[in-house]
Amino acid sequence: MKKVKLYALSTCGWCKKTRSFLDSHYVQYEYEYVDLLTGAEKDRVMAEVKRWNPSLSFPTVVVDDAKVVVGFREDLLREVLGL
Repeated sequence: MKKVKLYALSTCGWCKKTRSFLDSHYVQYEYEYVDLLTGAEKDRVMAEVKRWNPSLSFPTVVVDDAKVVVGFREDLLREVLGL
């Protein structure tokens, strides 16, 4: 089973599409709504996102701490998740 982490914004339509895609394919994943965090927790999560995606755009999906998909890219998500 792959380890999947989604960094998203609660108001982002593309982030919602990404969550929907993952849910519809029964992918187990963790997620963070970065815009709902505050203080040191937000700083920590933003540093994580920046490590994978220097442009800090959303959604950012990290798979197995090795591959990253930025934006809602169904083709790339299918590829990295083996769907």
